[in-house]
Amino acid sequence: MGAQSVTRWARRFVGASALFLVAWQVAALAEAPRQVEVSLAVYGFVLHAVFGKAYSLVPSYFDRRLALPRAPAVHFPFAVIGTLGLALAPFRGVPEGVGLVGAVCWTAGAAVFVAALGWTLRGNLAGRETGTGGPNAHRRGVDRYANAFVPVVFAYLVAGSYGTLAAHTEIPTPIPFGFAQTAHLLAAGTAALLVFAVGFRLFPRFLAADPPSVLVAVVLPAGAVAPAILASNFYRDPWFRVGAALEAVAVVGFALAYAALFARSERPRVGFYAVLVGAVCGVGGVLLGLHFAFGGAAPALVAVHFRLNALGFLGLTIAGATYQFYPPAVGEFPGASDRTALASVGLIGGGLLAETASVLAGVEGGVVAGHVLALAGAAIFAGLTIGAFLDR
Repeated sequence: MGAQSVTRWARRFVGASALFLVAWQVAALAEAPRQVEVSLAVYGFVLHAVFGKAYSLVPSYFDRRLALPRAPAVHFPFAVIGTLGLALAPFRGVPEGVGLVGAVCWTAGAAVFVAALGWTLRGNLAGRETGTGGPNAHRRGVDRYANAFVPVVFAYLVAGSYGTLAAHTEIPTPIPFGFAQTAHLLAAGTAALLVFAVGFRLFPRFLAADPPSVLVAVVLPAGAVAPAILASNFYRDPWFRVGAALEAVAVVGFALAYAALFARSERPRVGFYAVLVGAVCGVGGVLLGLHFAFGGAAPALVAVHFRLNALGFLGLTIAGATYQFYPPAVGEFPGASDRTALASVGLIGGGLLAETASVLAGVEGGVVAGHVLALAGAAIFAGLTIGAFLDR
């Protein structure tokens, strides 16, 4: 019953993530305040998916079972209420207490998550025990190396959640926790680093290929250090430039590693294409970040940078993994097919391309069109994901 309960609640996290994705695209189309978008995107869409899959995957990657199987059920309402509170707080007329409730609930949920996985991994925090064997025995070295960075993911979640709470209270902080700094801690520190660490274990098995070892060796430490440097030195040279360069090394390195896996694979599936498009978006996003660090930032480009990274890199990677775990083609509901899933990837990728090209060319109408395309793709993804869960 414990394993079944964890699986059930993990799916609820992923289902809620898909709904938050749609809500985010609606907010973007309606030109909601930036903090609303970031809350729905990072706290809602990205991190709900991270929580759901981490409860399922991380214990097994450390050769453990989740020690507190009720933790996802306790965590889930805190995460949802916290996200909603944070997303509603910036609107005019909303009581100030809504943001505080959201921050407290979010932080409480994050504490449950870190406590549950921390207790599960006790005695093996370095990840020496990987559960790797049989035909995957040759991957044990990479698996151990990747595992060692998972505790860093937890540290970033703690720091980002503390920063979230600090924004709504008067608790002391060692560094200024602005909204952008906190978002970088959670998106780059928690989500992207977990994509790197889990991805170097997950995607080689999915694609039945091995990534270049030199890229694995470089991506993980760069991705582990960069968010801390960025958050603690936001727009303060020279360290901000160092952080931007390291984050670019991590994302570009991961994109190259995944491209190598994709080229070596003989298993073309819709989810693999989604991750590939996401990797390309991530490269575009960090290149814009380098431009900000070395040449200055324009508000329109900052918005594109955020969407390329959150919707493109993280979002399409999440979509690709979701389609692999819950194949659309096996569903027995209307529209359940790989072709529909591929359409969702094409719409999101096409929407991001339209937004980016329009901002670079100074054409406003293209941004709206891009938002419409992304909303359509998000709606299809949510429909396929939730439909798969209801089928099961």
